[in-house]
Amino acid sequence: MNDSPWATEPVPAGPAYDALVGPHTRPMPIVPDAAGRDFDDREARDRGAAADGGPPFRTEMPPQEPMPSPPPPPSQAPQDSSPPPQKKQKKRAGRDLRAAIGVGVGLGAVIFASLFIVKAVFVGVIVVAVVVGLWELTSRLQEKKGIKAPLVPLAIGGAAMVIAGYVRGAEGAWVAMALTALAVLVWRMTEQPEDYLKDVTAGVFAAFYVPFLATFVAMLLTADDGPQRVLTFLALTVVSDTGAYAVGWRFGKTKLAPRISPGKTREGLLGAVAFSMGAGALCMEFLVDGGAWWQGLVLGLAVAVSATLGDLGESMIKRDLGIKDMGTLLPGHGGIMDRLDSLLPTAPVVWLLLALFVGTG
Repeated sequence: MNDSPWATEPVPAGPAYDALVGPHTRPMPIVPDAAGRDFDDREARDRGAAADGGPPFRTEMPPQEPMPSPPPPPSQAPQDSSPPPQKKQKKRAGRDLRAAIGVGVGLGAVIFASLFIVKAVFVGVIVVAVVVGLWELTSRLQEKKGIKAPLVPLAIGGAAMVIAGYVRGAEGAWVAMALTALAVLVWRMTEQPEDYLKDVTAGVFAAFYVPFLATFVAMLLTADDGPQRVLTFLALTVVSDTGAYAVGWRFGKTKLAPRISPGKTREGLLGAVAFSMGAGALCMEFLVDGGAWWQGLVLGLAVAVSATLGDLGESMIKRDLGIKDMGTLLPGHGGIMDRLDSLLPTAPVVWLLLALFVGTG
């Protein structure tokens, strides 16, 4: 028997209990197997996603292909920024080729006629060329450098030098050269002493460079086959220049002396040597009395070298003076000195080699 005030009487089980408590409670269904498996699967997926570094819940979406970009409008079409190809320009000669050929043919006719008609007339042609060349050289020296090389004694002495070489040979040429140098020294004494040394030095140089070297052409003429020797000398020099020009213009790439003459190339020099040696073999075989073809090969090689050096030498003078041509007397060629540049140093070379090969008679 329980005497506690909180004690309640026990409620009997049975239909009476169900009628009293049943309406207030509703039992939940328990499915332990299915619920446990579902919970375990979700937990495993969550742990796997966390291990992969992603969020615990992800919705997998299939990869989408990128939308193709629309083509640009015609006005905004990509353009080629590279410059348009330039047409290769054809090489052109630096002078009036038609005028140069015409003047060359005219000079050749005068020389050929005087050479084979009367020898003395050709000597006169040499004298005229020497005097005009001296006038061009001394004029350019005075204009560009203020050097007053006396023209009068140079012109008189130069003409005398050529005639003496033709009449008296090498001895006459040397004597005339010495007297011309002395005349230059004395002539310059009549003026102020300022720049005396500079003027007389230029005068002696001019006397040697133009008339003395030209005297060897007159000395070539004194032999029995003199006209043929002079023609050989002129032909080899012209052929050398022509070969250098033609081959250098077509194939020239490597500069020969860019600081002196940028237009000259090593390929042009080879062309000069080949052309000159071929012409030399023909001239020595068929023009010069007692000559042989192999001597012509040697002669042609020497002419090609001396003509090129003579051309470079005058180019050096013109560069120092700051001019392109020594004169304008010959259209397409420049001046007389622009035509004598390769002839003057070649004359003593040809005279010496012919003297060694076939003598001076």
